[in-house]
Amino acid sequence: MRRALMLWCAVTVLATAVVTGCGDGGDGAGNASGQTRQATGVRTPALTWRQEVRVSDALQRLTSRCMGRQGFTYQEERELTLQESRPVRFVQDDLAWARTYGYGSRIEAKSARLRERNINGTYRQDLPATRRALFDQALDGGNDARMLTAPMPGGAEIRKRIGGCTEEAERTLYGDPAEWFRTSKTALSANSLYAGRLMKDPQLTTAVQAWSACMREAGEPYPDPQAAQDGVRAAAVRRGAARAEESFADERRTAVADAGCARRANLRAVATTREKYYLDRLPDRYVSDIDTYRRLGRQAYDRAVRIVPERD
Repeated sequence: MRRALMLWCAVTVLATAVVTGCGDGGDGAGNASGQTRQATGVRTPALTWRQEVRVSDALQRLTSRCMGRQGFTYQEERELTLQESRPVRFVQDDLAWARTYGYGSRIEAKSARLRERNINGTYRQDLPATRRALFDQALDGGNDARMLTAPMPGGAEIRKRIGGCTEEAERTLYGDPAEWFRTSKTALSANSLYAGRLMKDPQLTTAVQAWSACMREAGEPYPDPQAAQDGVRAAAVRRGAARAEESFADERRTAVADAGCARRANLRAVATTREKYYLDRLPDRYVSDIDTYRRLGRQAYDRAVRIVPERD
């Protein structure tokens, strides 16, 4: 069974995934028409994480309504609060969030429990075999669903079955599910084309070094934000469940120092600017797909606000 799309708290290695603005990025390399790639790069702003959560909730709402019309129950899952749904990225500079959630370890544990509970999966499993097959067909087309394909950098290809209420929900929000699938896979994998250069970028490494120096002063000797997150998790594993409270206190302390040092080093602004620089210099086919992906995402959000309220 294919579950409706849901946004869980994710931990990513790269810098912020939200890149806006078109400021000067550096060398001003031009294309054959004489235009700079900065002028022809990605133009559409990405959704914020808050907006992404709302789109995800709208997909669930539309899927639930559609399944109800087919005679099945499909429960929306919104147990995470809005703040709990916030992704933890390479740059984490929200002091208030860090004081409350640290790096989100308890949110990750809560998400894991929700996935294990899998209310819709349990409901499906309890259906008689014939009804179960009808449930699958209603949800995503079952075995008769059409197959979408999306080429990936490096020549690989990702496939996805789509039909039923899943297709209806995506069509309502995005317009063309096939175009959304293809461009979303391009956009979400494009960082693999520049991640190595980004993480070695002199401006970014200088800012990370400033962050690291600040962290040493705070008694947290980590070379970069990812190392801090990894170190906290490793320490919690070594301590075990019996010392969970101590581990969470240390997690919050390190996360607060991380956020404060990220602000002092202006790390988010530097990371955002440098990622934008490399993003805009991707081959034109990627830039076009990323713009389309963002445009469809903004269209989906504009429709989502009329379907579901923002989470508390």
